[in-house]
Amino acid sequence: MSLMLAIGLFGLAGCIKNDLPYPKIQQNITSLSAEGEIKPALIDSASLSATVYLGETVDIERVSFDSFAVSEGGYADPDLSEGYYDLTKPVVVNIERYQTYQWLLKAVQDIERYFTIEGQIGGSVIDVIGRRIIVNVPETADLEKLIVTSIKLGPAGITALSPEINVGEYNFSRPVRVDVSCHGRSEEWTIYVEKTTLLVSTTEVNPWSRVIWAYGSCTSDMKGGFQYRKVSEENWIDVPDEYVTQTQGAFSCYIPHLEPLTEYEVRAVADSEIGNEVKVSTEATADIPDGSFDQWWLKDSKIWCPWNEGGTPYWDTGNTGAATLGQSNVVPTDHTPKGSGQAAELNTKFVGIGMIGKLAAGSIFTGGFVKVDGTNGILDFGRPWNLRPTKLKGYYQYKTADIDYASAELEYLKGRPDSCHIYVALTDWTAPFEIRTNPKNRNLFDKNADYVIGYGELVFGGTMDGYQPFEIEINYRSTSRVPSYMQITAAASKYGDYFTGGAGAVLYVDEFSFDYDY
Repeated sequence: MSLMLAIGLFGLAGCIKNDLPYPKIQQNITSLSAEGEIKPALIDSASLSATVYLGETVDIERVSFDSFAVSEGGYADPDLSEGYYDLTKPVVVNIERYQTYQWLLKAVQDIERYFTIEGQIGGSVIDVIGRRIIVNVPETADLEKLIVTSIKLGPAGITALSPEINVGEYNFSRPVRVDVSCHGRSEEWTIYVEKTTLLVSTTEVNPWSRVIWAYGSCTSDMKGGFQYRKVSEENWIDVPDEYVTQTQGAFSCYIPHLEPLTEYEVRAVADSEIGNEVKVSTEATADIPDGSFDQWWLKDSKIWCPWNEGGTPYWDTGNTGAATLGQSNVVPTDHTPKGSGQAAELNTKFVGIGMIGKLAAGSIFTGGFVKVDGTNGILDFGRPWNLRPTKLKGYYQYKTADIDYASAELEYLKGRPDSCHIYVALTDWTAPFEIRTNPKNRNLFDKNADYVIGYGELVFGGTMDGYQPFEIEINYRSTSRVPSYMQITAAASKYGDYFTGGAGAVLYVDEFSFDYDY
């Protein structure tokens, strides 16, 4: 090649522009552990957020991390494995690789606080934001000689009060200000003690479909209870003692066996005193759409769909993903508990050719399969729902198999019997919850997350001769929070989201329904 030709080619090469875009690979926090945490961190790659749960004695302004890792090839700023962090407000963590992904790191720290006075009415109000305590006492109480029966205003063992307040007699004729100190910092709290002529009060009433939850207050030396009646009736009915729970002057109850869409009146009572009456209406009941699993159609000659062709889907499966490497592993079956109709048969199997493929755990869920992500799946969990059932009921039959496929983090499960998993959750999602099974940006349902209002589950790891009925009681964190979404999932392998399970495990499910009573 001549010198001039070489120079010309070099000059041409210098003009070539590299327009190839950098690949978009989402960068995630993959593991996180804070010193003094009380449960594992919640890592949400869909919202790019991580939440750590701290014990009450941890200094939230100086949090350190025992472990911190991000996606392979990513660079985090700041590197949480070094230094201390003030988590009283969210901390921004930028993770860079080709692009920058901004994560928010948050902390939850619940500190138990209480303050009680002998003979008080109802429970004490602990206002953390306003840094005040409000206690009601009877009109006849001597404010200058009240007896404090319990007090805790900060983390156990490391909190000091000035002036010091212990169990004993104190003057609360005026608001008492006290400095609460720990970790070298001090906050001023104010204790207010107020007189009231109302010895018994109905403080809150939450109506469900066939159950009402009621709350009341009285003096701590009184025995609290409740009465109720239909608005259309005259006679009051006493709530049985076994339905009532009391802690000093605060008490509550549940009233079962009621009629839906009916007006009731509820009132608190204590000894001979009667509280205010509260009128409420019970909610409706509703069936679970397509809970009989009788509607199916075959799409593209290989994808079984649990709804009528041309109909509106309520349930879905992972068949779209499984069918990319094989056939559907969730199929209709004539094997039913009642000998008629159809049920859902969920199979855990290896799908692929030879050694190329992966484990597919059969599952059916309320929601929709969005798309395939390589050999993984992206799903939308949940259907709109605003009622509060008490139980999920149905029939199931399971045949276990030894776990022979496991992800790296669950390798220790190999050789153990697989387990099926059926669960129900009521949540306050504002939209369907995105599930991602790809380990690079995995985002799974977390039963301990704040968005969960009520939850119940069944786990079984044996082999059954035939169908058995089940009842899963739903445990609620709050009787007043109203859900916006409902999620039901049944899976032949409990850890199928991690591609872990036993090939050959089979779960049959049928006749899902809700109960609204206790």
